[in-house]
Amino acid sequence: MKMAKKHETKLQVGLDIGTSKVVAIVGELHPDGSIEVVGIGSSPSRGLKRGVVVDIESTVQSIKRAIEEAELMAGCEIQSVYVGIAGSHIRSINSDGIVAIKDKEVSKTDVEKVLDAAKAVPIPNDQKVLHVLPQEYVIDGQDGIRHPIGMSGVRLEARVHLITGSESAAQNITKCVARCGLSVDQMIVEQLASSTAVLTEDEKELGVCMVDIGAGTTDIAVFTQGAIRHVSAIPIAGDQVTNDIAVSMRTPTQHAEDIKLKYACALRQLASAEETISVPSVGDRQPRRLARQTLAEVVEPRYEELFSLVQADLQRSGYIDLIAAGIVLTGGASRMEGAVELAEEIFHVPVRLGVPVDVAGLREVVNNPVHATGVGLLQYGSNTDFVADSVMESEGWLHRFKKWFLGDY
Repeated sequence: MKMAKKHETKLQVGLDIGTSKVVAIVGELHPDGSIEVVGIGSSPSRGLKRGVVVDIESTVQSIKRAIEEAELMAGCEIQSVYVGIAGSHIRSINSDGIVAIKDKEVSKTDVEKVLDAAKAVPIPNDQKVLHVLPQEYVIDGQDGIRHPIGMSGVRLEARVHLITGSESAAQNITKCVARCGLSVDQMIVEQLASSTAVLTEDEKELGVCMVDIGAGTTDIAVFTQGAIRHVSAIPIAGDQVTNDIAVSMRTPTQHAEDIKLKYACALRQLASAEETISVPSVGDRQPRRLARQTLAEVVEPRYEELFSLVQADLQRSGYIDLIAAGIVLTGGASRMEGAVELAEEIFHVPVRLGVPVDVAGLREVVNNPVHATGVGLLQYGSNTDFVADSVMESEGWLHRFKKWFLGDY
């Protein structure tokens, strides 16, 4: 029996290949531009280190499991995905380009030419341009133009933000996705995806910094006057916190992760000294009981260090005084109790926790900072000029097995 056809609506898939987990989110794109999440699949990830693929086989297995789970829930067959790329190899620069306007009226071709001109900057051989993001256009000296097509003038200038990434890191992600029998609609830098999901237009206008704390990397994106200005990544995140707990409390990493999720707190004054937790020991030794405050004393310095590094990065970028809307924390490790309060103490600006906005469907599942990137990949993909039909109705597992057996995958 074939499943219900989904041709009336566009279906898209966001694939977030993270350091701790791989998540596939299937979204239905409605004519009014809204997205309804109809399927989600998740699998632990073991083939990445600090956001970069280090083991192709493990990553392929994780992607396959997440995709199969999402297909089952959404009742469809996934053909292609919007995939995220992250890691400390991501760089960004501001650039500009100038062209003459061909027929005294700006056309789509003129805009493409001026963006090409802005892209022509020297970048290292091992890097490739991933995004060319217009900040504003200038026509005959008049700046602040966001939509130049149809306007009159003789000279068009574009101020853009270029995001580049490691060529080999991008190729490895594409290779993993291809090994799963899928094609890549677009590779999207995860800072862009997460900020699309959690930031409001008002915040981007006023000036805001998004800090996405994952397991392997902490991704930063700064917006002012409605456009992206700065992107970077710090190779310290949730995994380091787990490691600190494992070492200082002498407990296996898996137990340290559980303790972190259940009891950890990033601000020691929020943890009561009376409350105790059971800490499993290594080998067959008896578990020990420790004060929850002791745990907070291990976690707080690491979060303090992380926020100080973000602050130093903002200082270097020159945008630290331009984020009037403050900081938005998102990502799995941002859910830690006390993280928002500690960030407010360090940055002296308003801080809030960011969850995906403007999403319908499985809202109680995706309304969580953990899924900011996955939902953002869907939203960013649907906002780009072309929307690929990334999903077809299911052809059944038998057909897929036949394709795999014949070597079509």
